[in-house]
Amino acid sequence: MDALDRLAEPGLELLGRVDTLLADGAPEGHRLWPLLRRMQVLPGDAVRGFLDLHPAPLTDAGHAVRALVRGYDEVCRTLTDPVAWSGPAASAYGQARSTLLRHLDEGPESLVGRLESTAGYADALADWVEGSRLALARALADVLGSTEAVRVRAAAPGTEAGGVGLLAAADIAYRVLSMLGVAYDGAETLLRQWSPSLAETTWRGSTGGPTRYDTVTRVGR
Repeated sequence: MDALDRLAEPGLELLGRVDTLLADGAPEGHRLWPLLRRMQVLPGDAVRGFLDLHPAPLTDAGHAVRALVRGYDEVCRTLTDPVAWSGPAASAYGQARSTLLRHLDEGPESLVGRLESTAGYADALADWVEGSRLALARALADVLGSTEAVRVRAAAPGTEAGGVGLLAAADIAYRVLSMLGVAYDGAETLLRQWSPSLAETTWRGSTGGPTRYDTVTRVGR
């Protein structure tokens, strides 16, 4: 259990009130509006969805992919064993073996290269989840101890306190959604950075048409 898990119950209770106050919209001209248009979700629902993200499954996935690399290493060692025969067939076999070795484990576009990139991407995502959960926990701790939280809890619809509560709810929503917006920007940046290394690899043999291999799909099987 991390800091976000510990703050989830009081945080969602407060944000449930915030969502209720904002159900008909934020105050006109409030800085929250651009965030609402971008995120298309109220803060309570946004946080509730984020709570399901944990780094451990992604870390485990990275370990599992690296275990597959060891299997490819075994195959490559077998292919590099010397053969005790010669002639045209041995020469053709040697050429095919060299081509296969290149496809399996030579450079970032090989199958092993793509597996290592996939594992690296899983690790990067795990770090992103862990950091984002910590940042969200800090944001929740901040709003839970704020004067805006007091005003939201005291708000009654149709009263002066209700109007003050609506403004406070918008301020809280802005702080929470701003943090989540930064987190999602980070995830998109990771995807852009890693996408070239996660692309399909193509058979680089000298004969026949190209055969496409989707490393990520194979890992999931």
